[in-house]
Amino acid sequence: MQMLKTLDMIAGDLTEANWILISQQLQQLLDKDELEQAVAIDASADALRMAIAIIRVGDFQTRWDVAKIFPQIGTQAIVPLLEILEDESADLEMRWFALRILGEFNQPQIVISLVKFLEETQEEELAIAAAQTLAKIGESAITALIELLKEEKTRLLAVKSLAQIRRSEVIEPLMSVVDDSITEVRFTAIEALSSFHYQHLIPIFIKALQDTSFSVRKEAIIALKMRAYLKEEFAIVNHLQPLIYDINSEVCQQAILALGCMKDEIAIQRLFNFLNYQNAPLFLKKEAVRALNWSESYQALDYLKESLYSSEINLCEEIITVLGRQESSEMKPDAAKILIDFLNSEQEIIDESRIKQAIVTSLGELRDKSALTYLEKLAQEQDSKLKLYALAAIKKLLQ
Repeated sequence: MQMLKTLDMIAGDLTEANWILISQQLQQLLDKDELEQAVAIDASADALRMAIAIIRVGDFQTRWDVAKIFPQIGTQAIVPLLEILEDESADLEMRWFALRILGEFNQPQIVISLVKFLEETQEEELAIAAAQTLAKIGESAITALIELLKEEKTRLLAVKSLAQIRRSEVIEPLMSVVDDSITEVRFTAIEALSSFHYQHLIPIFIKALQDTSFSVRKEAIIALKMRAYLKEEFAIVNHLQPLIYDINSEVCQQAILALGCMKDEIAIQRLFNFLNYQNAPLFLKKEAVRALNWSESYQALDYLKESLYSSEINLCEEIITVLGRQESSEMKPDAAKILIDFLNSEQEIIDESRIKQAIVTSLGELRDKSALTYLEKLAQEQDSKLKLYALAAIKKLLQ
């Protein structure tokens, strides 16, 4: 009787939209054994009716609280929840909660309904939530999605759904569509496969580097970048190197970043060659400078030094800035020496105020005491802005 009384109280508050009281009463219900007893008697229908009503008209917190009741109510909740999900006039939050609750039930009926929903919905947020729900349901969802792969009209939807289910069972079906005629299918499959660290996938990523779609090539580079530890076994650097000259700048950028992550002598050499490539746009040369710095090698430091004396002002400024960001404590003195030597050189570019300011800032970041004399001298110059930069750098050195 207490269960029925509690439901009646919730019903009264629901009519008045008293969400604070409803939430409190629901919490009391969840803290007791009454619900488990009620589902075995007629009160379970009242519990379901009330819970569905709250999902339909409640605020977020009350919907969140009532969602905890549904697993105890049982499978009789599936049909009304599916009705909410399929109601296009219902608000997104209500339908999202229905999806979230459906994920608690491992029932073939739900898998079929969610796959159908994914085929038809135009709401991207709900499509993602549906795919995540399928992932929670598990193996039965994967079986249903594999069937959808066989039809061209549902293949993309199926691949996107499988991509949300990051379980090893999806690897084989995803591998089956990496050569599909639909670009987005190939892209989604490569992106999803990249989250699995199995060596037999590496040749698939390498092959995708030659894809006609730049988005697929780019995704394959990202996948290989995360597998630098396999660079020698699969000659990853050799496969990546040509793509720094790709016709698509986004592909070039990712290839440059990937080579920097390899921390490999050949990769470093290729990045240095790119810096000397006359037709390369400035923003990609800057990416190459940053990639060389990430490699944390003396070879890269030598190349940055050489490039410093032969670059135009914008790239020169980037090299100086990057040298100041040297993270290796062992290499910081070498980076500081490069900057001091450059400062003392007779290069015309040194007279540019922005170059001096960049050098001063980087020397301050490196905190190498050997720079103190030079910074004190620069602090005496007439350029008031340079003077401020030099004083700030000196302060860092003396901390």
